[in-house]
Amino acid sequence: MSTVDVLTVAAEGGVIGDGRTGANLALGVGLIGVAIGWLALARVSGRISTGNARTSAVSAMVVGLAGTALAALHLATSHGGPGTGNGLVGAVVAIPLGLLAIALGRRALARSRRAVRTADRFEHERALGDS
Repeated sequence: MSTVDVLTVAAEGGVIGDGRTGANLALGVGLIGVAIGWLALARVSGRISTGNARTSAVSAMVVGLAGTALAALHLATSHGGPGTGNGLVGAVVAIPLGLLAIALGRRALARSRRAVRTADRFEHERALGDS
C-alpha cells in the first residue's frame, strides 16, 4: 500500500469506524503537535531542563504538518455538510490546531537558534578577554 493510499484510508475513517474517525485522528495529531510545541518552548526558556529543544521544535512542526494534511485530506474526501456525522467540523477544527503546532515549533526553533548564537558570542568575548 502506498503512502497516498494509507493517508486516504486514514482520512476517510478507515475500514472500521464511521466518517468521524479520520477527523478525530487529525484532531489527535494536531493536539499532540501543540503539546510538543509547547514543551519545546518551555525547554528553550529553561523551564524544562530535559530533552533537546531543537529536536522538539522540529518534531512539533512535522506533527503539525501531518495533522493539517490529514484534516485537509478528510475535508476533501468527506461527503455532506456539517452536522451529517462525517466529521467535517472536526476536520475544520483540526486545521488550525496543526497550524498552531507548526507556529509553536517554528517559534521554539527560532528561539533556540538565537540562544545558541548568544551563547557563542559570550564564549567568544570571554576567550578574547582572557588572552
